[in-house]
Amino acid sequence: MQDRDLHAMTQRDPLKTLIIAEAGVNHNGDISLARQLIDVAADAGADFVKFQTFTADKLVTKSAEKAEYQNQTTDENESQHTMIRKLELNRDTHEALIKHCKSRGIQFFSTGFDTESIDLLLELGLDSFKIPSGEITNLPYLRHIGRYKKPVILSTGMANQDEIEAALNVLEREGTSRKRITVLHCNTEYPTPMIDVNLRAMLSIRDTFGVKVGYSDHTMGIEVAIAAVALGATVIEKHFTLDRNLSGPDHQASLEPEELKEMVVAIRNIEKAMGDGIKRPSSSEAKNISISRKSLVAAQAIREGEVFCKNNLAVKRPGTGLSPMRWDEVLGCKAPRDFKTDELIEL
Repeated sequence: MQDRDLHAMTQRDPLKTLIIAEAGVNHNGDISLARQLIDVAADAGADFVKFQTFTADKLVTKSAEKAEYQNQTTDENESQHTMIRKLELNRDTHEALIKHCKSRGIQFFSTGFDTESIDLLLELGLDSFKIPSGEITNLPYLRHIGRYKKPVILSTGMANQDEIEAALNVLEREGTSRKRITVLHCNTEYPTPMIDVNLRAMLSIRDTFGVKVGYSDHTMGIEVAIAAVALGATVIEKHFTLDRNLSGPDHQASLEPEELKEMVVAIRNIEKAMGDGIKRPSSSEAKNISISRKSLVAAQAIREGEVFCKNNLAVKRPGTGLSPMRWDEVLGCKAPRDFKTDELIEL
């Protein structure tokens, strides 16, 4: 569907940053919480609200360990499989959430973590893919997505330049043009320490691979996401929750509703502030030129025919007369008439 095509949205307004409010698994498997998350994202003014689509049995083995941060935020005695199984969303739930997104005027988006989930999202009408950081080295998965030739957002947490290049090459070989791929710089530690953000890597990715870039932010607060927009991010992805005190793997590293709203407002302000790069007086400051700049004036009474010199000329506000930049031109000229002290000089 056209309205869910990230590439099309970017082409319509290339100066606008696409803001993806990442609900992820912060619904805790509860459709009521998921609907509330959609409401929060819509109220904040985000472009997309994104969930995660997966089947635990296809995603992780029953013996796989959880990440350190997941052990700190969930039951340390349960496996990763048990944890994420409770966070699955079935087809009916997806359809209900898509319907609720339409009613709230926000785009539904989801990360498919396996090929079957990718196909489900296509059947549900999504026309773009999000590749999570953990799948950047999953060759069969990348090939599956590449064959659809759809817009792709590729997250790069834990990856190096060679792995990014390899993933891009797979997608291209299967038919997805690099012009339709946006690469997100990312760090997968929740929350990401500031010293590990390495925001300049986003620019290195852009310059090295010739792709649009963005930033998937897992830091606390909103300042890094805002800085990424100022550096040229075309997409910002940020986790949010209804309450950081809720149980679950990602809540503690997520924004609460008011913070999400503040981030969106700040990003939209930065978009306006970036401008077109041409240095010229703005419409709002043009009226200040005559007030703040100066003109050549008579430092004392000057008689008609008297020669202008550094002793009888001064530079004072307002800037409605001859510019002081014409100082050398005026020196040595004869006064065309009498001038009173502080009167604007004329030639």
